[in-house]
Amino acid sequence: MPNTPYLDKSVRWRLDTGNLAFKELTYREVSDAILDSGLATEVLSKIGSGKEADVYLGLLGGRRVALKAYRYYRTSHHVGPVKAEGLGQVASREFELLTYAYVKGAPVPEPLDRDEYIVSMDYLGTLEGPAPRLKDLRLEEPERFLALVLEAVDRLTKAGIVHTDLSPFNILVHQDRPWIIDLADGLRVDRLGSPPQEKLERVRVAMERGLSSLSRYFHRYGLDLDVRALVEATLRRVDKFELLR
Repeated sequence: MPNTPYLDKSVRWRLDTGNLAFKELTYREVSDAILDSGLATEVLSKIGSGKEADVYLGLLGGRRVALKAYRYYRTSHHVGPVKAEGLGQVASREFELLTYAYVKGAPVPEPLDRDEYIVSMDYLGTLEGPAPRLKDLRLEEPERFLALVLEAVDRLTKAGIVHTDLSPFNILVHQDRPWIIDLADGLRVDRLGSPPQEKLERVRVAMERGLSSLSRYFHRYGLDLDVRALVEATLRRVDKFELLR
């Protein structure tokens, strides 16, 4: 998504004055795209919306599947809606990271397929509706569930991925277990790349932000997280070159 300084002056003027119309694909257009791609044999309903994508419930034969369709325009608090480039690349990256995490045993929905800007995955939920977000629940056993959430985050890290937007919004509760979703902007930490110091700093920032968000959620139950200790433990695990030692 282009930043404001790189937008054409006419586009910036239209954004500032509200004279630029943004047309998203309609429900029917997205449904047709899903069916044409073969990702589902029937689209039942839209079951969720996030900052960048909408999620649909579909059938693939007799199997219920969740279909995440990235929207053409994303909303920025600074410049308003701007058309995102390379939606296929974003969807491809999410599918890649989701597959990698699933194969390595992390608690994420099973990835099924991708076509252009749509990713299909296993549906987490029941006939009554999709699995709720952690944010929307009142836990009966918060201490036990906190341990499960930290274990899930740890398993994702061991699979080589750090979530960059971890929060109660991106954790679903299904079959009394936490499932981590929305990996499109995840960091691969099984290999740090170059320069490794920069990657480690990104890991630190992401983990501090994510764990702090979880800490605020569980604080309502009188539970506290040692965010600093958890972040340091993660950094030690992914510090392949022992740069921190």
